[in-house]
Amino acid sequence: MKKPNLKIAALATLAMFVYSCNSNDELQGPTAEIKALSKVIDVTHHDGHPFSTGKSMTTSTTGKYVANPGGGVMMQAFYWDVPAGGNWWNTVSTKVTAWSNAGIGSIWLPPVSKAQNGPFSMGYDPTDYFDFGNYNQNGTIETRFGSKTELVSLITKAHTENLQVYADIVLNHNSGGQLENNPFTGTQTYTDFTGVASGKFPRTSADFYKNAYGTSDEGIFGGFPDLAHVTPNVQNWLWLRTDGVGKYYKNTMKFDGWRFDYVKGFGPWVVKDWNTNVGGFSVGEYWDANVNTLEWWANSANSSVFDFACYYKMNDAFDGNNLNLLNDDMMWKRNPYKAVTFVTNHDTDEIYNKELAYAYILTHEGYPTLFYKDYEELLDRTKMNNLIWIHNQKATGTTSILYTDNDEYIARRNGYNGNPGLVVYINNSSSWQERWVPTNWTNAQIKDFTGNSTWIPTTQSDKWVKIQCPPNGYSVWSINM
Repeated sequence: MKKPNLKIAALATLAMFVYSCNSNDELQGPTAEIKALSKVIDVTHHDGHPFSTGKSMTTSTTGKYVANPGGGVMMQAFYWDVPAGGNWWNTVSTKVTAWSNAGIGSIWLPPVSKAQNGPFSMGYDPTDYFDFGNYNQNGTIETRFGSKTELVSLITKAHTENLQVYADIVLNHNSGGQLENNPFTGTQTYTDFTGVASGKFPRTSADFYKNAYGTSDEGIFGGFPDLAHVTPNVQNWLWLRTDGVGKYYKNTMKFDGWRFDYVKGFGPWVVKDWNTNVGGFSVGEYWDANVNTLEWWANSANSSVFDFACYYKMNDAFDGNNLNLLNDDMMWKRNPYKAVTFVTNHDTDEIYNKELAYAYILTHEGYPTLFYKDYEELLDRTKMNNLIWIHNQKATGTTSILYTDNDEYIARRNGYNGNPGLVVYINNSSSWQERWVPTNWTNAQIKDFTGNSTWIPTTQSDKWVKIQCPPNGYSVWSINM
């Protein structure tokens, strides 16, 4: 139970603005007891530079701003079962200007090539990596999302708005091949991809497990033919040839990076070799909450990885009403430069208290990802844009946790390269809360950049200050400038 002198009870109303932050306790400062109870935990230890996606652009021909003190924000520009009918690329094209204006720096697209389920496929059952909606196969010319012309137009427009564009790459398995006699299994298998309409990347049973190189690799997905990356034909067509998948996507289609699907299904050396030969930003979907495993994969693949450890801790913390769990280990704490954080994706949507979760990832380290439906349909876009602005302009430097209990969490970004950083206060309780906290700033006037609090306190000579947070909400404090 919290100490009553640290809570606002009767004054937790819309008239909070009349409350003065110059009461006697503010003038006197925190008691020795409060300071003694403060256990600042320095979570990360590095020089403080922001997350980088490998591009150093600051402006485009249209003047769009990308580089910012806090690093980038990614938009997952789809959800599961987006409307079929070949119009999704056009839909996303209508959004990219507003996304760029809001401070989003990249978009992640679903798999762009023709898949077995033709006009209804979300792309995760790939047949022809070079059919972008321009060949008549699998019952359609366009993909579920549109034509090659529309895809190229979307990428071009995104680049005009200074957005990077990431392709979702499915390398573990293929689908939609023809039956053939398979000498390695003694049966017939759907592993004949020599007749794909593009004529590129022909594959046979020799390119799938079980084959001359072994019986299996790290994993099989859904019974689909399991691509054997050890074979020269597969390596050549995926990342070695100048006209192969990776280099064609990067140099001709103009993708800037990659989201690798189901990387549990093959060795991390595959992504490492792709990155070495093709380049571009990369992040792997290694679905595992074990931070040791995520760190191992990211280091072995020389790639970023989705921070599933953070995702599951946020779910337990915000929905289970135990914000102490945010003290636990996460990938962004191990290596913020290889951690891509998220609240929801097309495969999972378990976190109920999304506003607090987005306040968390957009004020903390790593590369935060927004989910299309959350941003466009479910949450308050004005609040989301405010958090994006805070991330871009204030969320700088290393991270220190200042206070946690079941329903309160306070952390500090320690600033970088002249940027003052911030203090974020998350409150999962039903009443206003206030705390004394140590900041980065001496004798400085600060404010809540979310507007949720109207206090404008001044930090004391020892950098301590009292801040507040609304019920079931958050506040983000920095120098008033």
